[in-house]
Amino acid sequence: MSRFFSARYERLVPYTPGEQPKILNLTKLNTNECPFPPSERALAFAEAHTRPLNLYCDIECTELRKALAGLHGLEPENFLLGNGSDEILNFAFMAFCDETKPAAFPDISYGFYPVFANLNRIPYTEIPLREDFTIAPEDYFNLHSTIFLANPNAPTGLALSPEQVRAILEHNPDSVVVIDEAYVDFGGVSCLPLVKDYDNLLVAQTFSKSRSMAGARLGFAAGSAALIRDLNTIKFSTNPYNVNSMTQAVGLGVLLDEETTRANCRTIMENRAYTVEALRALGFTVLPSAANFIFASSDRIGGGALYQKLRERAVLIRHFDKERIRDFNRITIGTREQMDILLKNIREILEELP
Repeated sequence: MSRFFSARYERLVPYTPGEQPKILNLTKLNTNECPFPPSERALAFAEAHTRPLNLYCDIECTELRKALAGLHGLEPENFLLGNGSDEILNFAFMAFCDETKPAAFPDISYGFYPVFANLNRIPYTEIPLREDFTIAPEDYFNLHSTIFLANPNAPTGLALSPEQVRAILEHNPDSVVVIDEAYVDFGGVSCLPLVKDYDNLLVAQTFSKSRSMAGARLGFAAGSAALIRDLNTIKFSTNPYNVNSMTQAVGLGVLLDEETTRANCRTIMENRAYTVEALRALGFTVLPSAANFIFASSDRIGGGALYQKLRERAVLIRHFDKERIRDFNRITIGTREQMDILLKNIREILEELP
């Protein structure tokens, strides 16, 4: 860092995103992107409806909020759009946490949670997952903290039910509970309907995974009108024009083609089941996933070693160095062809072991 860097942030450890290497013929299964592009119908709509780029974008994301409200049975004032769900989550840390209201989240979860807490100088508690890597709802009762839960969780892929989330909400009536549903469309059950019942619930979703828009950066928050007004205070104090006109147009086009989104999700879930079965046949332990990735380990080869050997073969998965999960790897579910390339290389690596 330079000599000008603020001392406030000199100990900040930034989030480490998944690799984006330039490797020839790479099979990329490390960042949970959708393997399918937005539909032709969505792109045609976007081309016809993008606002002239010499004009500022619609700061209210009016049409997107209307479309989301119609899709989920809520009102437009229940939604806020953001530059990816990461921006939404940062807004939530800023709006609902401080020295008197700390944050709480699992010790093994989305790596941005501690980064956002440290960036905003918010005290936080990391609550250990249970031995089977599950989140126990009772561990989050009466915390007097703002709670952040990825559901399904990452990198494990395990999901809480809406009934379990409801229990957490009811045991924290004076705290905001943020449910981060980045992966919910691949087998989880959304808590969006609970927004009508709980004024302390904020649900965050992204267009990056099931809706094929990781490169466009679009996410949204759903909550009571009062919570959304709070988030808008943060948005309009930082970057009112946070969702550009092209992204808004593509997002609306994608929402108008839910058939394609649902078909893609079904294909990914089928490919997930196929891959899980094949890995278990090779002796792998694979956690039951409700996401577009799986979390797998083998007693024949360490997680780091498998990651490196696959990388040498131009197959990229995600490895984490945390003690409890270093034997595991997170594997994005791609096309059937991509999964067959992965499985072929894993079989060859195992055959080469002494």
